[in-house]
Amino acid sequence: MTLTAPTLSEVAARLRPLVSRLPMQPPAYALAAALNRWLLPRLPADSRAALSNRCVEVAVTDIGLTLRMQLDQRGFSPAPASAPVVLRIAAAGPDYWRLLRGRDDADRLFFERALVMEGDTEMGLVLKNTLDAIGPLWK
Repeated sequence: MTLTAPTLSEVAARLRPLVSRLPMQPPAYALAAALNRWLLPRLPADSRAALSNRCVEVAVTDIGLTLRMQLDQRGFSPAPASAPVVLRIAAAGPDYWRLLRGRDDADRLFFERALVMEGDTEMGLVLKNTLDAIGPLWK
């Protein structure tokens, strides 16, 4: 009998039913802390103004994780449940990782349909162009 390690997609499929039932606040706080650490200090003032006080939903599709974020004068934080989602970004975890590390850009992922953006197109372009100008957040 040969044992093989499960693939990343098999692990994600096993996690999805559990993760989708968990409260999203703890991972939303973790994402906010990461954004405040790696993105906020590099965020230009004009981009910060354009993105402020608007709810963005980030969905990690392969594990069923959906987080709602907002940016205000103090930095990134989880958005209140009552805040209307202005922009929704969805991709699988490995696709986000490739984007964060600069292995692929948002355009390529978008045209491969690995990254989906829905909602306010102008805000999506501001966010995409800002991230392109900043470069990889993690190497």
